[in-house]
Amino acid sequence: MSEVLLPQVSVEIPPDGLSIGQASEATGVGVEALRYYEREGLLLDPAPRDASGRRRYRERDLAWIAGLVMLRETGMSIADIRVMADLSRREGTEAGRLEVLTRHRERVIAEMRRTQRHLAAIEQKIAHYRKSLQ
Repeated sequence: MSEVLLPQVSVEIPPDGLSIGQASEATGVGVEALRYYEREGLLLDPAPRDASGRRRYRERDLAWIAGLVMLRETGMSIADIRVMADLSRREGTEAGRLEVLTRHRERVIAEMRRTQRHLAAIEQKIAHYRKSLQ
């Protein structure tokens, strides 16, 4: 049995992997979203199947899903995640992956700056209303 540390939980993974429901619970990603990610080519590989045809998620799958969730939460587009997955399936594509991540980092920084400006405006409004209530 292997263990993978996901954002907020440590999950024991049996040798035959986790079912889609267990993977959903472990990652916080809904079952339908996991199916969508696979259908759209966002996972490194389609989840292996057991003898009955049911998906079985292994440590590598869960680690990738955790990274995918992080990228989505930072606003990376599905298209860019698909590019990252495509590149990550091939050896020697580190420069391409770096380029995608660097562009995304710049977008995240710009969004953070925009959010900081908005927060400063909100703080000014709060200060104004507190002063007017005194």
